[in-house]
Amino acid sequence: MSETTDIQNIQAIGGARNRDEPQGVSRNILEPLLALARKEIYTALIAPATYFIGLFFLLFTAVWLYYLQTFFIRDQATLRPYFIAFPLAFILVIPGFTMKSWAEERKTGSIELLLTMPFSEWDLVLGKFFASLGLLAALLALSLPVPLSILPLGHFDGGVIVCEYLGALLFGASATALGLLLSALSKNQAAAFLGSASALLAVMLINQISMTQALPAWLSAFFLYISLNYHFESFAKGLLDSRDLLFFIVSAALFLYVTTRVLVFRKWR
Repeated sequence: MSETTDIQNIQAIGGARNRDEPQGVSRNILEPLLALARKEIYTALIAPATYFIGLFFLLFTAVWLYYLQTFFIRDQATLRPYFIAFPLAFILVIPGFTMKSWAEERKTGSIELLLTMPFSEWDLVLGKFFASLGLLAALLALSLPVPLSILPLGHFDGGVIVCEYLGALLFGASATALGLLLSALSKNQAAAFLGSASALLAVMLINQISMTQALPAWLSAFFLYISLNYHFESFAKGLLDSRDLLFFIVSAALFLYVTTRVLVFRKWR
């Protein structure tokens, strides 16, 4: 199996779609998404960088909990200090996953091939999005041994831990969509990585401006609202707030929509 084979499979699906179905009718709308997602996941799994990124995430969050947050000295049955480290790690982890998505396609010229296939821009964007989000979900699953190993040490609330993991996944979904957008705007992987990392750092810490600077109430509220870290705080406390849930979903959808517009511009430029 190779990346070329997967692209050929996507072409084959597109050909069958054109021959067998009326225009505008899809026999299976998931086929192009799954084919592209398989290509992306396979490409990621054969790249050593993927494993370095995963190792960095697991080591960083574990060191943060056990050493920097002195978990055992605190003597508190809460994993909030552990999950607070997730957004910090995502600043480097998510750009590492998304930097190749469109920038590499553009560099190798394969983006021209993808854009000529009989699929919508949403097919292509969602295929890459779910592939990156799937890798992130797998990484979160690999972190489960940490909370599972310390559950017997105290009376931890399982519902709170589930809420914290849900918040991390939703945070990751929004950040992944932003990373894909910046990858689509970048000419190479390095630019995509630096741009995504800088953007994530900005939208995570922008809420600190309202806390340290004397700003008008409306501007302070705006900075808080667009901060990913601000909306993650309630999940880190084990609170499921529908407003924060909606923010992550809407922001991810907005970033993905803008990415489709970028592809349309490149297609007809």
